[in-house]
Amino acid sequence: MTLVETADAGFDPIQLEILWQSLISTVNEQARALQRSAFSPIVREAGDLANAVFDRRGRMVAQAVTGTPGHINSLAIGASKMLDEYPVETIEPGDVLITNDPYKTAGQLLDVTVLVPAWRNGQIIAFFGSTIHHTDVGGYGIGAGGRDVFEEGLWIPICKLMKKGERNEDVWKFILCNVRQPDHMAGDLHAQMASGEVGAQRLSTLCDAHGLADIEGLADEIITRSEEATRESIRELPSGTYDASAVLDLADGSKIDIVCALTVDADAGEITVDYDGTSEASPWGINVVMNYTHAYTTFTVRSVLNPDIPNNHGSLTPILVKAPEGSIVNAVSPQPGTARHVVGMFLPNALLKALAQVRPEAAMAEGSGAVWTMQVNGNHPDGSPFITAMFTYAGGVGARANKPGLSACSYPTGVSAVPIEVVEASAPIRFHEKSLRLGSGGNGAQIGGLGQAIEFSVDTDRAWQLNAVTSRLADPPLGVFGGEPGESGSFKVNGEAVKTQARISLTNDDVVRLELPGGGGYGSPD
Repeated sequence: MTLVETADAGFDPIQLEILWQSLISTVNEQARALQRSAFSPIVREAGDLANAVFDRRGRMVAQAVTGTPGHINSLAIGASKMLDEYPVETIEPGDVLITNDPYKTAGQLLDVTVLVPAWRNGQIIAFFGSTIHHTDVGGYGIGAGGRDVFEEGLWIPICKLMKKGERNEDVWKFILCNVRQPDHMAGDLHAQMASGEVGAQRLSTLCDAHGLADIEGLADEIITRSEEATRESIRELPSGTYDASAVLDLADGSKIDIVCALTVDADAGEITVDYDGTSEASPWGINVVMNYTHAYTTFTVRSVLNPDIPNNHGSLTPILVKAPEGSIVNAVSPQPGTARHVVGMFLPNALLKALAQVRPEAAMAEGSGAVWTMQVNGNHPDGSPFITAMFTYAGGVGARANKPGLSACSYPTGVSAVPIEVVEASAPIRFHEKSLRLGSGGNGAQIGGLGQAIEFSVDTDRAWQLNAVTSRLADPPLGVFGGEPGESGSFKVNGEAVKTQARISLTNDDVVRLELPGGGGYGSPD
């Protein structure tokens, strides 16, 4: 095979498919390396991560099959912003970039992005990026009680974590001196860098095997084909504007209106989603940055259009997202957003209603929305601190045209539940119950998925703190096309409803009970 040296070099279909599958295998191995070596259980056990490969221009070419849409599609934008600050020509062998800037990446300080260059013959040919949820970055923790972004934890600007293969010592000192578990933080950062190196080595092997000097021509081919396939899917839809809305309620009784207008321009092969009319920013840390709004919007649209098209820069380009600056779906500094997933993961409930007017056969009833997240911290009898990594639970998914909703499944994210044995091993937590809520799915021609019930306490002779992020405690997930609503959720301590988004202090006698919502039904039960 001749050496491919130019960006406009062509690939025959068989060669392109082989290269594409090899590229997917490369980023999948990057992700597996990260999961195997990560310290945080939410990464290792639940897959709360994103891995992707980017070309020299910062365009996402391919993503790993594991991970969450919020992380993956935010990383797709965040990597290019990191390269805006550190252009390719300013990066030297052994350099590694890092940031957790929430407004440029994934919307919360706990999500740290690391970008590792891949070198070949003295030139950067690609970047391997990863975003993972770290156990702790100081500050408030995983809850929604932070009053501004600066109270939520350590802000790491875009900078070099490694310089010429050596630690950038000042950066490492600032990071590790501001977290409660520096060993865990350092371990996860090394896991991210190591996974990027695995990706870079595999990419070099791929180039050797196929005679490629770089991947610029391959990236152009993949991205161009993905964009055109997405535009063709949009051209099959009727042009017009389709309005929809959904209401999200929180533990403190407040309600958030998500309003969207989906405009299909079939001639141009473009879709625009405008969130004008959505609620203003919240005082709680549930505000969503534009990257994260874009991530779950594009994921939802693509899942209805043609989910088989690869997710990369090309397939994301024809989907445009707008939102009023400073609203709850386009947060600006210093609006807090550690628990931004509670709103970000709820967006599909409104957007799917708009898409149902375009493609009813691909519609889905409302589901529970965001996963419920828990974080427990306190002290052991000897006074040493413990803090759990975030552990999550999912409710029921809405029913579809020809399938019932999935039970206890975390749509629209890809996060799995951390096994209770792992949670119990990380802190003195004792689970009393974990079961499906029978009858919690909405009735219909297709029945909504079931929620689940979880009950636990903490075995400690000292006070302990619970950061809990819950939603849909009053307004249940609605059905569609005559389907009935599912059951709403419940968050109680000792049988009494908790009515705050803030962290609460408890004792070893206190029992926490979570009952997650069920999904709505599809179609009339008759």
